Amino acid sequence: MLDKKFEIATDKTPAGDQPQAIEKLTNGINAGMQHQTLLGVTGSGKTFTAANIIQNIQKPTLVIAHNKTLAAQLAQEYKDFFPNNEVHYFVSYYDYYQPEAYVATSDTYIEKESQINEEIDRLRHASTQALLTRSDVIIVASVSCIYGLGSPEQYMKVHKKIERGFQTTRADMLRMLVSMYFNRTNADLTPGMFRAVGNTVEVMPTNERVIYRMGFSGNEVTSITKIDAISRRIIEEADVFFLFPAKHFVTPEEERKRAISDIQDELKEQLAKFKKEGGKLLESERLKRRTDHDVALMREVGFCSGIENYSRHFDGRKSGEAPFTLLSYFPHKADGTPDFLTIIDESHVSVPQIGGMYAADRSRKINLVDFGFRLPSAVDNRPLNFQEFETRIGQTIYTTATPGKYELEKAEHKDSQIVEQIIRPTGLIDPEIDMRPVSEKGNYPGQIKDFIDEAGRIIKGGARVLTTTLTKKMAEDLADFLEEKGIKTKYIHSDVDTLERIDILTDFRKGVFDCLVGVNLLREGLDLPEVELVAILDADKAGFLRSETALIQTIGRAARNVNGRVILYADEMTNALTYAVEETNRRREIQIAYNKEHGITPISITKEIKSIADQLRTKHDETVETLLTVDMELYKKNPQKTLKEKRKQMEAAVAILDFETAAILRDEIDYLLTSETKKKIKKKGIY
Repeated sequence: MLDKKFEIATDKTPAGDQPQAIEKLTNGINAGMQHQTLLGVTGSGKTFTAANIIQNIQKPTLVIAHNKTLAAQLAQEYKDFFPNNEVHYFVSYYDYYQPEAYVATSDTYIEKESQINEEIDRLRHASTQALLTRSDVIIVASVSCIYGLGSPEQYMKVHKKIERGFQTTRADMLRMLVSMYFNRTNADLTPGMFRAVGNTVEVMPTNERVIYRMGFSGNEVTSITKIDAISRRIIEEADVFFLFPAKHFVTPEEERKRAISDIQDELKEQLAKFKKEGGKLLESERLKRRTDHDVALMREVGFCSGIENYSRHFDGRKSGEAPFTLLSYFPHKADGTPDFLTIIDESHVSVPQIGGMYAADRSRKINLVDFGFRLPSAVDNRPLNFQEFETRIGQTIYTTATPGKYELEKAEHKDSQIVEQIIRPTGLIDPEIDMRPVSEKGNYPGQIKDFIDEAGRIIKGGARVLTTTLTKKMAEDLADFLEEKGIKTKYIHSDVDTLERIDILTDFRKGVFDCLVGVNLLREGLDLPEVELVAILDADKAGFLRSETALIQTIGRAARNVNGRVILYADEMTNALTYAVEETNRRREIQIAYNKEHGITPISITKEIKSIADQLRTKHDETVETLLTVDMELYKKNPQKTLKEKRKQMEAAVAILDFETAAILRDEIDYLLTSETKKKIKKKGIY
């Protein structure tokens, strides 16, 4: 394992409350404290404080965020702080996921449907491989880190060190790649695939966007060439590279045979149980037919749809035993205790979310088992329950501006503490709060019209505006309404795809549009210093979206800009509103006193606009975008001539079997052709 030190690469130095927070939390870790809370207000630099703690203790670190958008932002921030260390992004790789389920009341079976994002899958492999090969690793993860992942021991055992002089034949290398779950192809290589060309074998690992070409002579690998996957440029002639399996779930042949035998034994037991319970002929027939079909596929091809439901047997776990997860890949001491730091960001939301995953999953699985759709062992394909999670994370720092019940209870123990970070180094003061009615009264036009007037003034000055609604539908409708009124607006909520969310937030900061409408995703951790106005619609409505915690967090979105202010639209003062206003004013007073004492003039946070999504885009996408910048002007001058030339180039690439170039040209043509021009071109028979 490569042993490299964490080192922050920035001229920035701790200021305000940061130095004392860093010292107290570092001392707490060194003293063996298991639970510490960093109570840091929005804009106080909690991530920078955490980065300094990581540098002080020099341990691999897991950072958990409660949604993919926040995880992406944190990953980019940690990458900026630690450019020479390994910082990775680990979230669910599903762009779309419909879990398997059965609704007994309507006798409806819902089959699992999913769409995997290959780039995010690649980043997941990069995360686990970094943990197994280096010590300077930070993984920023969503709650997907508590879901089953496969045994790290088997994953590590199957990996290969390929070097010049490696003794194997070309045929044996092909068999070895298949045994490592790589797929063979004669077309374009993508992560997890290989192809044989003459006396060479080319393979693309799951964690890199490169191709390794191995040349053979007799029983020996005589050359290793590292090649750019898109341009086919030779990067270097390598002496060695490490190849990990293409899947996290790895099972040797003997283990697979044992697992299949165990599955058949469990099937017999469950069929006997159904018979004892009164026949259950339908359930018995359903279960037997499905399991026999799955077992036949496992024997023949080593895989079946829904194979994860048999993971307990393949892992060799006992009934009820916790699955392997990302946490299993982090280092542990000789006695098995975790030897890494865990930081739970926005813990007042993340902790309850982690705690709720197990029960929801179990309820759905039990229903499938009871009605004969799955064997009982399917229940063990699950996330960790909260008690299991607690024992697997070791020393933990919870970061939040509003500690929840869990953090406050932990703080009462002698091996815990709460450290406040109220003062912002920038001198920024919590925003002023303006209370306004929801309803139309007299000359007052009501919250929507009033917000439009306020937003117009802010946008005219070059700043941005955030507003929150109570439902997704309201967010979408309001965004459409604001667009009609001439305000460039987009909405964001949990139904928007991961990468699209990140792109929307990046475009918002760049000024591509001026107003962002959201529901719950706008609350915690989003760093948007360009925002001058935050408007909370229907702030007096009961519910968790308008709780004390939610209100304080939403108000905090305006605390990164010196001109930041908040409008709360409410017809009555609820207890939550009263607390939020009073707490905000308390923090304002502390910061104002500090600024006066130290002669500080508040300044807005300035932050370079970067996006983790840039790293998720493939080289293919980047190449297409580069060509578009070059060819767009030619296209505007003469669309028909440009398209003819591009099509000619694409066909020439296909003729010489250069499918990578052909695919790039195909996608460039598709981008150039808007729906309007497609119609015109088709009429003339060009496209």
